[in-house]
Amino acid sequence: MSHRLELREGAYIISDAHYSPQRPQLLQLIQDIHSKKCKPSQLILMGDIFDALFGLIEYTYEDNLEMIDLLEDIAKDIEVIYFEGNHDFNLKVLFKNIKIFPLSKQPKTLYYKNKKVCMAHGDFDGKTGYKIYTALIRNPVILFVLKYIDILLSHRIIKGIEAYLDKKDDCVELSWFEDFIKNRFGDRFVCDYFIEGHFHQNRSFKLSSFTYINLAAFACNQRYFIVKSFQDKELLEEVKLSKEQKNG
Repeated sequence: MSHRLELREGAYIISDAHYSPQRPQLLQLIQDIHSKKCKPSQLILMGDIFDALFGLIEYTYEDNLEMIDLLEDIAKDIEVIYFEGNHDFNLKVLFKNIKIFPLSKQPKTLYYKNKKVCMAHGDFDGKTGYKIYTALIRNPVILFVLKYIDILLSHRIIKGIEAYLDKKDDCVELSWFEDFIKNRFGDRFVCDYFIEGHFHQNRSFKLSSFTYINLAAFACNQRYFIVKSFQDKELLEEVKLSKEQKNG
């Protein structure tokens, strides 16, 4: 995708919702966007929106069909951009109206007024072993084989993955995070802001050449972000899901 992508005033940005039957809170917000009760100018999904959604593994679609249909329908009215995560990938087979950026195309530069904003899920620069794993798990041949092994085992593989993910604590504060980010980035990117999820830290700080923003995980505190004017100091306004939305 070669044309210039704009980050729009009033865009909603959601990261790491890990949506599943055990974590249904995102559904009400997406329903409100779909019904136009909430009216973002643009919807940007920063990866791990679903706890387990693997393109070409149809069994992972079953619990997610309502969310899939809502997002696809929303994308008929407003621009929806989806940065694939490590829990949701190979999504082009599912979403025809949404702009999908797989791991190999991240980070992606968007433009907000005269500012350059790099955006990614956050796992684009893992170590060699992780890069090999991510390449293998997204390979259509391997997924084809995995799908049929899982079917033969009455879906014990996918059910086991889902059970593990349901028990995982996604809301751990990392005391070493700022030092890690400073060592990780250095002067690698030329931009004004770098926004990513993945680490679930809800922190921002200034690096040598840009402001780094790590988004809150929606799964932890039901928070999302709205892009707002540079008349204020920060690029993003944090918004928490209302009690009415949480209760449906």
